[in-house]
Amino acid sequence: MKLIGKRYKHEKKTLKNTFGNALEGIEYCFNSEINFKFHLIAAVAVLIGSYILELSVLEFVICLVLIGLVITLELVNTVIEIVVDMVEPRENPLAKIAKDAASGAVLVMAITSAIVGLIIFLPKVLTFIGVV
Repeated sequence: MKLIGKRYKHEKKTLKNTFGNALEGIEYCFNSEINFKFHLIAAVAVLIGSYILELSVLEFVICLVLIGLVITLELVNTVIEIVVDMVEPRENPLAKIAKDAASGAVLVMAITSAIVGLIIFLPKVLTFIGVV
C-alpha cells in the first residue's frame, strides 16, 4: 500500500511484495516490542536445548508449534494495540481492556508453553546432568 494524499492505494499483490510486507511487519515487532525479542531469545534457547538434549521428533514438533503460537500471538497483540490506538487515540477504558486482553492472550500462551517445556525438558535436563 502506498500513501497517496490521505488515501492508500493498493499495490498489485505479488508473492514478492506479500512476503516483503510480512517481513516488514515482523521487523517492526522485533524493533519495537521488547517481549517479541524475549520470545525470540527463548525460542532460540529451546531450539538449542532441543538439539543438545536430543528431543524426539514429536517433542521437537510440539516445541516448534508452541514457539509458532507464542510468536504469532505476539504479532497479533501488536496489531491489536496499534489498531486500538488508531481508532481511539485518547484514553478509554474499553480500549485499555482490549489491549490488556490481547496481552493476556500472549501471557496465557507463554505460560502454557513454559509448562509444556518443563514437562518435556526437565526429565531430560536431570538425566543430562546426572541427577536421575
